[in-house]
Amino acid sequence: MEATRRRQHLGATGGPGAQLGASFLQARHGSVSADEAARTAPFHLDLWFYFTLQNWVLDFGRPIAMLIERSPRTLPRSITYVSIIIFIMGASIHLVGDSVNHRLLFSGYQHHLSVRENPIIKNLKPETLIDSFELLYYYDEYLGHCMWYIPFFLILFMYFSGCFTASKAESLIPGPALLLVAPSGLYYWYLVTEGQIFILFIFTFFAMLALVLHQKRKRLFLDSNGLFLFSSFALTLLLVALWVAWLWNDPVLRKKYPGVIYVPEPWAFYTLHVSSRH
Repeated sequence: MEATRRRQHLGATGGPGAQLGASFLQARHGSVSADEAARTAPFHLDLWFYFTLQNWVLDFGRPIAMLIERSPRTLPRSITYVSIIIFIMGASIHLVGDSVNHRLLFSGYQHHLSVRENPIIKNLKPETLIDSFELLYYYDEYLGHCMWYIPFFLILFMYFSGCFTASKAESLIPGPALLLVAPSGLYYWYLVTEGQIFILFIFTFFAMLALVLHQKRKRLFLDSNGLFLFSSFALTLLLVALWVAWLWNDPVLRKKYPGVIYVPEPWAFYTLHVSSRH
């Protein structure tokens, strides 16, 4: 009976351990005032919107697979699986490298300069660490991008090759699709400029154009899906041309991107002309 009463007493009071835990929490966080308890936090629309958008965007394997599954043409399973595997591996490499590069921005890293020309990289000791950052840049900007974008554009082209119809009446873009052409073209513009894949993009676009001309001889026309994709790429090409023309005489970006093909990255423009003003 005495043991039972002791257990009941400990259960009612919470016991020494519970009392110690309550005292620790009160000392760590302090007591909650009546005003704080009654205060209601506003709904964080921006936080939950970006969180939801991130969940959709990062889950890229499923949309790519669905794009292939909806292709009017039957695509070889081996090419489909290999393309998706390489695509996901390249995107993973890019996300890791890009996360590190964006973290370096808080330390003063400047995207409009090369790795060795950045002030925070020049002062690294030992100097062999610079080679490590150049390796990271190579994995992010070259290897990751190639493994990511080559299968991506290959999948788009394979899908596009099946978007033809014999009825010219079906060769129309519906109203809702017209509203998506602008954001779709803008998205591909960002991929081309930030990913530095203009050669891959223009090669894909010309291949699509050649396929359209070839199928036209067979009296085949693009359906609504093919027209949407082709219009998005055409808008992307226009945006890239305007972007290059706008920054054509920028001496700093010209030094960062030498050569015949001059397509500056938006992040390099941001660190050079936007963030430097603040």
